[in-house]
Amino acid sequence: MGLITNLLTLPLAPVRATVALAEQIRRQAESEYYDPARIRLQLEQIEALRENGTLSPDDAAAMEEELIARLLVANDRRQGEV
Repeated sequence: MGLITNLLTLPLAPVRATVALAEQIRRQAESEYYDPARIRLQLEQIEALRENGTLSPDDAAAMEEELIARLLVANDRRQGEV
């Protein structure tokens, strides 16, 4: 039965490979998006831009809120893995 199934689904192999690749890319992107070190670096960059006047306090606050929310999600995800 396994051989027949493999032969019948062989034309779908490229689709399966594409789906597997897309899933790997998604996992990598999420890993980078929720990386606490990256988020902290971005927070430091925002602070530097605010200090030198490149970024308004309102814009900086909005960006920091978004990054802090990501950091909280990252912490929740890490605790879910443990």
